[in-house]
Amino acid sequence: MRFLYIILFFFFCSLSAQKVLPLDSLKLKEAGDMLADDYGNLYIYKNKDFSFTKYDSTGKQIGKMMLTVPFKPQNVQNPLSVALFSENAQELKFVDQNLNEIQRVDFKQKFSFIKYAYAEDLQQIWLMDESMKRLIQYNFRNETTINSYPFDANFDDLIDLLVYDNKVYVLTKKQFRVFTLKFEKLFEAEVENGKRFRRENDMILIITKNTILRYIPDKELVKIFDDPDAQIVDKNTLAYFEIKANKLYLYTLENNKETKPPAEPVATPKDNKDPKEYEEKKEQPDLIKLMEEVSEVQSLGIDNL
Repeated sequence: MRFLYIILFFFFCSLSAQKVLPLDSLKLKEAGDMLADDYGNLYIYKNKDFSFTKYDSTGKQIGKMMLTVPFKPQNVQNPLSVALFSENAQELKFVDQNLNEIQRVDFKQKFSFIKYAYAEDLQQIWLMDESMKRLIQYNFRNETTINSYPFDANFDDLIDLLVYDNKVYVLTKKQFRVFTLKFEKLFEAEVENGKRFRRENDMILIITKNTILRYIPDKELVKIFDDPDAQIVDKNTLAYFEIKANKLYLYTLENNKETKPPAEPVATPKDNKDPKEYEEKKEQPDLIKLMEEVSEVQSLGIDNL
């Protein structure tokens, strides 16, 4: 029940209009990257000192890592196990909700040179072995190779990698490409200032410096968020985030900045309402009342249910 209240509280907050989040501008000034999880926590990576810091939605620091070489933080959708990869160190780190290291996977002993590592789950990672020209599915728990796929493409400028539903998604400095596991090209498009992928169920998103793109399979890329003045942008399942002029802004998904992809026309007669839709609308007041109760509890100062 406490977990439900936390989720509903953040959802209630997300229904508000655009707002500035209370994060000190000094903490944002030299941010090289920012990620947001579904609990409203923010993760700031700084290229200057290789620091990785986590803040809650009020700006309170939850954890901090000081790294000795560059690491690239991957998605934070599971805040209990966040992956960071370093091409320089040839290793993958997993950290917990307080940014304490819980596991390290060293590739130097078993592989030639790993260009990129993508953590699929808590057992498997996908490795782009540049020297051997192979894509490797690897179980790091028992240190065994599950599958190995040859590839002959050049990924010297590789930025991010994602493997999902037997497709390989590759983001380079200037392009987005989709391949089969046999590395047959399915789609290609130019992308400027790409930073990383984000997957929400079957939806593949591309996060760039100031734009968020959605991939419409085999068709096109569609902008769903764009701000030319943004320093960094990101998204969780409920809202968009951006750093602009060293301030952190939150936008709801209903904000006018969202550009929705074209949809197939659906003929729905007005006098033939979907009974499920009617029941959902009928239950809406109870949900609103519950969120109001959560908001009232928060106003009493109980911030950590």
